[in-house]
Amino acid sequence: MGYIAMILRKPPYGDINAAEAVRHALGAASGDWKVSLILVDGGVLLAKQGQDDTGTGFTNLESTLKDCIDMGVDVYADYLSLALQSVKEEELPDGVQVKNESDIASLLKEADQTMIF
Repeated sequence: MGYIAMILRKPPYGDINAAEAVRHALGAASGDWKVSLILVDGGVLLAKQGQDDTGTGFTNLESTLKDCIDMGVDVYADYLSLALQSVKEEELPDGVQVKNESDIASLLKEADQTMIF
């Protein structure tokens, strides 16, 4: 089994990066991959519960992120990015782990493959 780390830097609404990241994470998890989805910068907004996608033209990804967690994807949110995006830890769903930059660097070092969205 390989280990793939997927980094999401973009917010969930405005372009397709977040949708593609969760789609790829689900696909890899259904295969024979260990998957980490690492949310940094605007990507941490994907994990905020109660997302309002009204008027964006994009599909709400809140339940898709939960599907990722349910399928065994390890989801991590960068501590500093949460603060910069004004997302509180209590706004995150169960299963999303908050990590600092050195923890995230360690995850990336261990990965066999890395994808950036």
